[in-house]
Amino acid sequence: MKKVKPKYKAENKGHYSPGVISNGMLYVSGQLSIDPDTRELPKGGVREHAQQALQNLDRVLKEAGINRDNVVQCRVYVIDVQNWDAVNEIYGEFFGDHKPARIVVPVPELHGGCLVEIEAMAEME
Repeated sequence: MKKVKPKYKAENKGHYSPGVISNGMLYVSGQLSIDPDTRELPKGGVREHAQQALQNLDRVLKEAGINRDNVVQCRVYVIDVQNWDAVNEIYGEFFGDHKPARIVVPVPELHGGCLVEIEAMAEME
């Protein structure tokens, strides 16, 4: 296994790796909608939070040397099922024509006031 850890300006005290490569796959830990360099939440609502979580996902993919077209599956955790449409729109803009397998899970709350968290699996080749 190989750990994937982008260089963040702020310290994250969580006991996990942002990504782990194993057997030709990259497993990306849940990427919260928080800026990993400043540890601040985005200004705005669920759309901005979805964009931040996807940017964080993209950063781990790039550190591993791949891009979003390599993503096989995502799990999207979102506060309140009423936010599904807004998150789906931002998610669609991010992936474009590529459509990984996906599950959207409405949850009552996420760590640190985040509104969105996204985890993913991606092929390394």
